[in-house]
Amino acid sequence: MAAYYIIRPVRDQLSGAVGSQSLPLFYGAVFLVMLLLTPVFGMLVARFPRKRLLGWSYCFFALCLFAFVPAFVAQDQIGARELGVVFYVWVSVFNLFVVSLFWSFMADIFDSSQARQVFSLIALGGMAGAVVGPILTKYLVQWLGVAPLLVVSAVALLLALALLLFLSGQQGWRQEDGEPVGGSLWAGVRELWSRPFLRYMAVLMLLGDGIGTLAYALMADYTKAHIADKIARTAFYNDIDLYTNLIGAVLQLTVTRWLMTRHGAGWGLVVPALVNLVLLLGLALVGSGQVELFGYAVPMLAVTMVGSRAFAYGMTKPAQDALYTRVPRETRYKGKNFVETAVWRFGDFVVTGGVNLLGMLGATMAGMASIGVAISALAALIARRAGHAPDLAPESPATGTAAQGPAKA
Repeated sequence: MAAYYIIRPVRDQLSGAVGSQSLPLFYGAVFLVMLLLTPVFGMLVARFPRKRLLGWSYCFFALCLFAFVPAFVAQDQIGARELGVVFYVWVSVFNLFVVSLFWSFMADIFDSSQARQVFSLIALGGMAGAVVGPILTKYLVQWLGVAPLLVVSAVALLLALALLLFLSGQQGWRQEDGEPVGGSLWAGVRELWSRPFLRYMAVLMLLGDGIGTLAYALMADYTKAHIADKIARTAFYNDIDLYTNLIGAVLQLTVTRWLMTRHGAGWGLVVPALVNLVLLLGLALVGSGQVELFGYAVPMLAVTMVGSRAFAYGMTKPAQDALYTRVPRETRYKGKNFVETAVWRFGDFVVTGGVNLLGMLGATMAGMASIGVAISALAALIARRAGHAPDLAPESPATGTAAQGPAKA
C-alpha cells in the first residue's frame, strides 16, 4: 500500500493538469483495457499457483515503475494528457494484479469468523502503508521531484513481495491454498450474472464509485484552476491521501472492528453510504464554499472527498473482503477482481462523462451533490441487502483463537 500511495499523487497530478474534461478519455481507456485483461487474469489464476503468480506480478510492476521514470522526467515535453492516458491505464492494471490480488489472497486463507476479527487489523496494516506512502511523498517530492518517486515505490513493492512470499511459505496454510484455482477463464464475468451477492457488490461498486468519482472530477477542475505547478499539485493530492488514510486508520482502530464483530460485516457497507449522504448534503448546501475545521478554512469539496474516501478505505473495504470469505474460492479471485476492476472503471467512465454533460447543461456543484444524496440513499439500501445475500455461506462461529492466525487444514 505504501508503494501504491506513492504513485497515486503522481497519477492524480496529471488529472489536475488537464481538468475533468479529459477524465472520460482516461477512464474509457482504462475500462477497455480491463475488459481485455479479464480473461488474461482468469487464465493466470486458473493455471498458476498463488506463490508464483504473486512473484511474477510484483516483479513485473516493479520493473515497470523503473521504466516510467524517463517518461515523467520528460512530462512537460510529452504532455500531461498523453502521459495521463498511459499512466492511468497502467495504475489500474497495477491495482488488478497487485492490490486486488493481495486481498483475494487474504480472503482465501481466513474463514469468515477470523475475517471479522482480523481483516480490520490487516486493513490497518495496509492503512499504515497508505499513511507512510504520502508522508514519504510529501517530503521527497520537494527534494527529489516527481519522477524519482517511482523508484521509491518500486523498492517498497519488492519489500512487500518478500513478506508475501514468506507468509505463503509458512507451515499451516491449507494445501489447496497453494494450488491453482482452476475453472473457466471467463468465470468472473459469468458469476456476475449467476450470483446475487456479486450483483449486489457490482451495483454497490457503481454507486459508491459514482460518489467518489464525482468528488474527484470536481477536484480536478479545482486544481486545474488554482494550482499550476506539477510539484504543488502532487503535494496537494498527497495531502488529501494523507488525511484520508489517517482518518481511515482511526476508523479501523476504533469503530470498524467493533461494528463487524458485534453486528456483522454487512453494516460495514451501510454506515459509509449514510456518511456519504450527510457529506453530500453539506456540499449541496455549501457548494464550493469553505467550512471551519479546527481553526482552518477548508473547502467543503475537500472535506467531502476526504470523508468519503476515509470511510471507503477504513470501513467499506474490510467489510467487503470479510463477506468474500463466504463465497467459493473461484469467486474470491475471479468474480471479486472483475467487480473491483472492470465494473469499477466502467463506473468511472460513466460518471465522469455524466459530470461533463451536467456541466455543459449548466448544473452547479450543489446540483450535482444533490444527485449524489439520492445515490447514497440507494447505496445504503443495496448495502443492507448485500449483507444478507442468499448465496453467502453461513457465518463461521466466532472462536477465541480466531485472531491468532490463518485457518488450519
